Amino acid sequence: MYVELEARLQRLEARLAALEQASRAPSIPPEGTLWALEHLRKNAQPGGEVVFAGQAEVASGTWGWQWGLPVNLLLNRPWTEVAESLAALAHPVRLEILRAVLNGKSSSQALQHLADIGTTGQLYHHLKELQSAGWLKAGKRGSYTVPPERIIPLLVILSAAGGEALATLSET
Repeated sequence: MYVELEARLQRLEARLAALEQASRAPSIPPEGTLWALEHLRKNAQPGGEVVFAGQAEVASGTWGWQWGLPVNLLLNRPWTEVAESLAALAHPVRLEILRAVLNGKSSSQALQHLADIGTTGQLYHHLKELQSAGWLKAGKRGSYTVPPERIIPLLVILSAAGGEALATLSET
């Protein structure tokens, strides 16, 4: 009986080790497969669904985020509701400010030294625009952060706006 119990315990330990190993394995299938699209084809709401997700390691930490919306909702709501948020991103200096903040330059003093930032007044104008649209959050002593829930959406917008161009730059 002791031998049976010992053998059973060893089998359970082996199964547990295999489960633990599987839980540490990446959940994303190998590159080249359209795993997200295949999932949507099987599970999307009628009319389709748009989903985006990501994980980013930036100066403020590692952030993961995912979101999805039915296509019908996106097509039937007024797009003017998001115009202010998009407009805040539609300026090269503001994009550079966001990039700098994600890379750890979070103080207004550090941001003032960015190229083409202009005067202190111009910097604060851009910071205010980004804050009012929700892309930046003011902290203590003139520091700024990109709110965690906006990091992946920002990177998705940048990828969508210039994905092929950005990928080409990274290959050179």
